[in-house]
Amino acid sequence: MNFIRSVREEMKLVSWPSKKRLRHDSLVVIETAIIFALMFFIMDTAIQALINLIIR
Repeated sequence: MNFIRSVREEMKLVSWPSKKRLRHDSLVVIETAIIFALMFFIMDTAIQALINLIIR
């Protein structure tokens, strides 16, 4: 029971982000993930083409 009480007290001290801030931060994370996915796709495709040139 002490644990649950302490968790409740800590949750009262948490500062939650506004909806606008949460939306902005979520979009930044999604955009970053898309950029990295594209970057890795391009790098993988280039390395694969290079290896195919070497093998043939």
